[in-house]
Amino acid sequence: MEVSTRFVPLLALILAAALSREALAAKHVVGGSEGWDESVDFDSWASARTFKVGDELEFKYTAGLHSVVELGGESAYKSCDVGSAVDSLNGGSNTVKLSKPGTRYFACGTPGHCEQGMKVKITTASADGSSSTTTPPSSKGAAPSTSAASAHLGFVALVASLLLSLALFF
Repeated sequence: MEVSTRFVPLLALILAAALSREALAAKHVVGGSEGWDESVDFDSWASARTFKVGDELEFKYTAGLHSVVELGGESAYKSCDVGSAVDSLNGGSNTVKLSKPGTRYFACGTPGHCEQGMKVKITTASADGSSSTTTPPSSKGAAPSTSAASAHLGFVALVASLLLSLALFF
């Protein structure tokens, strides 16, 4: 029986590592408190954040009034060529997972909205890149991301599992 309890601390550490990694991913509400709306300066919003692999973008908007289209490249982004979209979302609340490093381009598919600035360029760094914790910007609609709270939660989970492991070991 003693042999089986010997592995409990190891299992607890593995669980803590898995929970901490997932907890470090941030959920970015695109446009902050204003959401996906024409009134937001998306260039300022995006430049105030660091996006990492594993993070999520949450688009919140009025369905029927707006939509989210993912564009295939910078040329389509600059010219607002929403007809060349690689994906289209229109439910009013959509989550996009940032699954690999690189740049992705999003725009509103409603005619004229992209040309009015309702578009955002997201550059994603590798998961082991720089921190996604940001200083809250002063521009309208620019709420900070949730990564600082997530990082704290991951740290708390790691410490709790280490304490549990120690308690079970001794």
